[in-house]
Parts: sequence; C-alpha cells; structure tokens
Amino acid sequence: MAKKSSIEKNNRRARLATQHAAKRERLKAVAKDKSIPIEERFLATVTLAQMPRNGARIRVRNRCELTGRPRGVYRKFKISRIALRDLGSTGQIPGVVKSSW
Repeated sequence: MAKKSSIEKNNRRARLATQHAAKRERLKAVAKDKSIPIEERFLATVTLAQMPRNGARIRVRNRCELTGRPRGVYRKFKISRIALRDLGSTGQIPGVVKSSW
C-alpha cells in the first residue's frame, strides 16, 4: 500500500489539472499562434508560467485504484500488475483464468 500522502497529492494534482485544463489550453493556443502579435503571445506565455505547476496534466501519475502503487499500472484496468494477478488468481475478474502447471 502506498503512502496516503502520495495518493492524496496525486488526487489533488488530478483535480487541479481538470480545473485548469481549459485555461491552459487557451493560453497555449494563443502562445503558438503566429498570426497574433508578439506582445500578446508573450503575455500568454507569462500567464501560463504563473499558473500552478500542479495544474498541468503531465504532473498526474497513473496509480493503482486498489493499492496506490505508482508503477506497473495497466491503463485499461487502472490497477497494478500485482493487484491484477491477485484478482485473477481468486477468480474475481470475468473471463480471466490463471493457469498453473
């Protein structure tokens, strides 16, 4: 089980990312548009830099929904490889049969 503080920090980042997504996208579009005057583009870049860093989508880490493990997480199931193996062994995932010989 991961530390509660790490899990909560990641949840806070995810909330901030969804909250600031539209504004960040708008500012990025203005900064990249070459038809807009350089002063406005620079102002958009400065405004984007002043926004909280944890509001960027790239800062959110994929974590296991069950254990909070940060590595080895399958995106389709949103759980780690270890949790997937445990659930598969106990037969709790439909259509998954763990073989052993």
